[in-house]
Amino acid sequence: MGTFVQNSAQEDEHIFRSRSPDVRVPDNITLLNFCSKMRNYTLEMLHSWRLWFAKALWSLGLKKGQVEVVVLPNVAEYAIVALGIMAAGGVFSGANPSGHASEIKKQVEVADAKIIVTNGATYEKVKAFGVPVILLGEEVIEGAMNWENLLEAADRAGNIIDEELQQTDPCALPFSSGTTGLSKGVMLTHLNLVANLSSTLFGVTPNMIGKVTVLCLIPFFHIYGITGICCATLQNKGKVVVMGRFELRTFLNALIPHEVTYAPIVPPIILNLVKNPIVDEFDLSKLKLQAIMTAAAPLAPEVLNAFENKFPRVQVQEAYGLTEHSCITLTEHAGPGLVAKKNSVGFILPNLVVKFIDPNTSQSLPRNTPGELCVLSQCVMQVSVRFQTDYRHNGWLHTGDIGYIDDDDNVFIVERIKELIKYKGFQVAPAELEAILLCHASVEDVAVVPLPDEEAGEIPAACVVITAGAKESEEEIINYVASKVAQYKKVRVAHFVVTIPKSLSAKVMRRLVKESMIEKSKASKLHCLN
Repeated sequence: MGTFVQNSAQEDEHIFRSRSPDVRVPDNITLLNFCSKMRNYTLEMLHSWRLWFAKALWSLGLKKGQVEVVVLPNVAEYAIVALGIMAAGGVFSGANPSGHASEIKKQVEVADAKIIVTNGATYEKVKAFGVPVILLGEEVIEGAMNWENLLEAADRAGNIIDEELQQTDPCALPFSSGTTGLSKGVMLTHLNLVANLSSTLFGVTPNMIGKVTVLCLIPFFHIYGITGICCATLQNKGKVVVMGRFELRTFLNALIPHEVTYAPIVPPIILNLVKNPIVDEFDLSKLKLQAIMTAAAPLAPEVLNAFENKFPRVQVQEAYGLTEHSCITLTEHAGPGLVAKKNSVGFILPNLVVKFIDPNTSQSLPRNTPGELCVLSQCVMQVSVRFQTDYRHNGWLHTGDIGYIDDDDNVFIVERIKELIKYKGFQVAPAELEAILLCHASVEDVAVVPLPDEEAGEIPAACVVITAGAKESEEEIINYVASKVAQYKKVRVAHFVVTIPKSLSAKVMRRLVKESMIEKSKASKLHCLN
């Protein structure tokens, strides 16, 4: 495949490329081999264990291209599971273990999953799905296959994997709300992920190999967790310190003794580090942390300034990525001597071609002119599984985000076309919450919008038209949604109204809904869930 060459742009288009030269994408190499090029003893063990698990899957009848859904928190074995699925020719699809059972079931059904991998804490959610379950750890539960017994049987079985993998084979099926709303499966190939890692890691120098310790708090079921952290660190012989969930003292206790040098985190954690007095209990002079990366949600300028004042030796990097583009798309690492401006998401990575278009005319726009960000590269997804939705147009991925590139090649994201709510870095689709609310017998109409929140970034808020004679309170409506979704998807604010403002074409005028709710929130007339 080699380096990517853009050959479909019109001469009069405004097309932008990386300041750095293109990098070579290895030919005919899968993600597994790409991540295993350099190993120390620990990585050699990982390599062996994922092959054992791959053989176990084959012994269960797994066929090439079939999907396995992994419903696990961040644990050290996650990489073995995900890479083992890929080594067997399967397709890894991570699901949020804190999700509601109905949400996990939908992913399993849409993906047509053949096996579920989970643990004892989540087994109750998945046991009735009618799909074989592998239970991680030593625990034995009737009706599930034990992880350790499977590995032992696979080790005795010898080599039974006989189908060669190709770079164009699918290997991952993360679920994303994309640019439209409801969660959809995004099929990615080995080439997609190898190409993204090749571009992302172009600035790694030989003296950095084996010297980076990364704290992984980002969920492995997220494309950034499994690719941008796990696979990228393995490829560079680094160490990954795994955290299952965020708790400030645990977080700081992990940073200091493990000598973490790099920590990808979301803005709410940065805010916690700035404002929570617990931080002052620790000797920050012992920190080896060199940089943090925030990419899941925008970082407020005032939070950035406060963090830099409190942690002057720690570099704050902002980046931009999409599941549909295999992970990172724009980053501060653009080559020697290049420093991204504050509040930009960095520079274009090598091998990528970018343009900004007028959302109404699709005409490409010059520098310093906001338009929809579009990307063309080998990293662009294949297709959204079992949906006709495709965010590609003539090969270009339309991101749904409005941004611009300045005279110094810094890219800034200014707003979203898409209506997704970013709650603590997690994507929440208004359409999904509206569909749930409309199933309530007393809800006649509804609009869900994001409200700004200092801690979470944005919170889901519902403007609800209740049926005549209904007795439910706003709190009861909030609790109804909470019983059907994951914790981060909960409606945090509810307000009963007579009507939802709509255009002549019956489209909800979300801007007016949001402005009205913000005004009412200031007057403290809304019922809020903390």
